[in-house]
Amino acid sequence: MIEVHHLVKRFGPKMVLRGLDFRVVPGEFIALLGPNGSGKTTFIRILASLSRPSMGDVQVAGFHLPEQAAAVRSRLGVVSHQPLLYGDLTAEENLRFYGRMYSVPHLDERINRILELVGLVVRRRDLVRTFSRGMQQRLAIGRAVLHDPVVLLFDEPYTGLDQEASDMLDQVLRQVASRGRTVVMTSHDLVRASELASRFDVLSHGTISASIPAEDLPPDGLLAFYRRALQ
Repeated sequence: MIEVHHLVKRFGPKMVLRGLDFRVVPGEFIALLGPNGSGKTTFIRILASLSRPSMGDVQVAGFHLPEQAAAVRSRLGVVSHQPLLYGDLTAEENLRFYGRMYSVPHLDERINRILELVGLVVRRRDLVRTFSRGMQQRLAIGRAVLHDPVVLLFDEPYTGLDQEASDMLDQVLRQVASRGRTVVMTSHDLVRASELASRFDVLSHGTISASIPAEDLPPDGLLAFYRRALQ
């Protein structure tokens, strides 16, 4: 579902990604771990067609980036640090706008289901600019899954969420994974990642320094594996 070979990303003289290789088969849930500044957000932005690689080959859902970005975007759901919603539209209007963009069938029914899923039914007609940061993130999560994408990219999706909203996101991620969708999620929360992901990749110094399936984690757990990968 995702194939990346020898990916390089430079910002001027600074090389952020250094010949990175990455492969995800359909239905995998990848927790992409790494310290601040390791290139996780840059990598997610490239997969989401929001940033162009300097070198290398990137394919998502069988389409090449950046040449076939429109085809990739129609198959992606993305949640980033910023909700990227329209503040002067209501929650319902935001979902309707994106639903029409992606030609979501039975859109009214789907919007109702998504608003229930993210706990925003009672705020459906309120302007998004009146929402708290956590409520905006809830709606951004709903928007990401609205069109039932085959690939979901989550960049630190728990940022700004309270415990109730975090539990809601756990539920969404488990639901998505149970339906065979492919998920790549960056996270600093190793406990939560260990409960959700089927594979753990560590990004360090611009490349994947270690990768392990959940069932092969050592007895001392994910934290110990992560620390060894950064040494």
